[in-house]
Amino acid sequence: MKLGFSAKKDGFDCTKWHSTVDDKGKTLVIIKTTQNFIFGGFTKNGWISGSNGRYISDSDAFIFSLRNDKNDRESQKFTVKQGEEGNAIYYHSNFGPIFGFGHDLYLKSDLKTGCTDFGWAYDTPNGITYDTDEAQSYLAGSYDSWIVDEVETYFI
Repeated sequence: MKLGFSAKKDGFDCTKWHSTVDDKGKTLVIIKTTQNFIFGGFTKNGWISGSNGRYISDSDAFIFSLRNDKNDRESQKFTVKQGEEGNAIYYHSNFGPIFGFGHDLYLKSDLKTGCTDFGWAYDTPNGITYDTDEAQSYLAGSYDSWIVDEVETYFI
């Protein structure tokens, strides 16, 4: 793995993020919030410039949770749901990384805020249903009341 982008070093700006990561293939995005949640996603197909406003298929994409202080959960990996591979990631030059249709994981253009509507295109843990408070707060502690401390993107 090679670090391609660090928001603390390169700036909290989706334009800079895209200029660094677009068309580079496999990427691992790691997000750390000011509340110490650590989560992110992987795509083997990467962020393809020129595909503005469209979903990119990736059957190997996944979302993960590394640290979740809210419920002291262990690290987990969540694969894209069968039948949702075509909605694995969403490319738009005006936003940061977006995983899943319905935006299971979404960073806004400032790379400091976003939302997690977890469970639309990606599997959730057993017992957690999409479109519930528990699903929306699972990765970051809340649906959209979290602030990013760092975003790193690695090339694999």
